[in-house]
Amino acid sequence: MRVMVNGEAREIVSTRVDALLSELEYEGAHFAIALNYDVLPRSKWAETRLNSGDEIEIITPRQGG
Repeated sequence: MRVMVNGEAREIVSTRVDALLSELEYEGAHFAIALNYDVLPRSKWAETRLNSGDEIEIITPRQGG
């Protein structure tokens, strides 16, 4: 299905948020997910289904000064 990930159109096979993170090779615990402009609690990642046209933002912390 086709979705937007961080502003980029992508064709994905995953149907749930947690599977998408695996598909995109995101590892670790230091990031947040927004699905269609709403922050999605980590406890909901495994049960939240993705639909064609969804907009997903994967937010990671950055150090800087």
